Amino acid sequence: MASPSSVLPPLAPARDIPQSFRESLSYWWNSGDKETAAAEERLLRRLPFFSSSPGAPADPSTAVETGSAVSKVVGRMSKIELGTKKRFLNMFSITPTAPPADQSRVPPPTVVLHGYGAGLGFFFMNFNALGEWAGKRGASVYALDWLGMGLSARVPFKVNAKREDYEGRVKEAENFFLDALEDWRIKQGFEKMNLIGHSLGGYLSTAYALRFPDRVNRLVLLSPAGVPRDPHAVSKVADAAMEATEQAVRTQQSLARRLGYHAWEAGWSPFQIIRSALFWGPLLVGKYSSRRFAHLTDDDVRDLNDYIWHITRAKGSGEYSISYILAPGAHARLPLVDRISTLKMPVTFLYGEDDWMDPNGGSESVRRLRAAGNLESRNYIVPYSGHHLYLDNPEAVNNLLLKELEKTIPK
Repeated sequence: MASPSSVLPPLAPARDIPQSFRESLSYWWNSGDKETAAAEERLLRRLPFFSSSPGAPADPSTAVETGSAVSKVVGRMSKIELGTKKRFLNMFSITPTAPPADQSRVPPPTVVLHGYGAGLGFFFMNFNALGEWAGKRGASVYALDWLGMGLSARVPFKVNAKREDYEGRVKEAENFFLDALEDWRIKQGFEKMNLIGHSLGGYLSTAYALRFPDRVNRLVLLSPAGVPRDPHAVSKVADAAMEATEQAVRTQQSLARRLGYHAWEAGWSPFQIIRSALFWGPLLVGKYSSRRFAHLTDDDVRDLNDYIWHITRAKGSGEYSISYILAPGAHARLPLVDRISTLKMPVTFLYGEDDWMDPNGGSESVRRLRAAGNLESRNYIVPYSGHHLYLDNPEAVNNLLLKELEKTIPK
């Protein structure tokens, strides 16, 4: 049986990762919105159930054999407007092609949310397992690009709270994303959702659950950012007394470190460096991709690199939130560990064994959740993986994701 992917129109291959300035210049010169969309689609065409026709009706004949089961699902890309044409979320949906026999046993929809400066395409090695599960259970799975990231609308990011009101600044930065996610949920007509979030996406998924607890059925957090406290942070009472000491320490730091500190506090984004590098940008991104994802196949690294470059070169927007949410050193200004115990839904943490995120934050969060009566929360360490655990060890992560999603089936 032919799958949707087997009858898609041809798509030019991604350019090879540049190795010289000349190649980088050519890469930069030939980049644009059309190439960005193609970079995303190349990753998703690996899925046997992917369709490039967002408006086409679901066709039961496109049942796709994956493993030992037949997953009757179709995967499509679409743009979901949130009030105006200039405010929209980029969405990849995996939905059944036929209604399930028993609607009462269908789990809530699952939403997959990427990390800082990334996009839904990063999960290309996880969608097949999620699609097979969705077809088996009659469920729907959605992956979104956060507002201002990926291929979602790059609307202006602005925080109005005063500098000394750091809690207000954090809340405004969070709500830039949470308001869009809630608007999307309302437009989709969902009562409750399972949220799977990576890194900043894990942080924001938790912030969403704290703000809209009745709308979240289960949280699965993949190496979430902003969980533990900064071990070097001082209390509010000690802030004034420590200010002179901190100032003296900063003056002794290297010029580069001081510039980095001030750039962070001024709201600069790491991706501005890439865009400011102009013709050198593709070369810089290529060096990162080749090193970080060296364990993947050559084709996977090439296509993922092309995707990373194109979403990085896009207009800055949601990325400017980072310095409002995280302090220099990447610790949250309002750590989740101090807020998470009020959640009643199950919360699962997954960290890579070589993760630069501190898994102790997850362990302490689980301890606090259980102390508050939330006994279904847990923390896992995934072997042979780092921060991008879903790409480093996709098989182990997929097994854990499906294990958690199986628990969402109504009894």
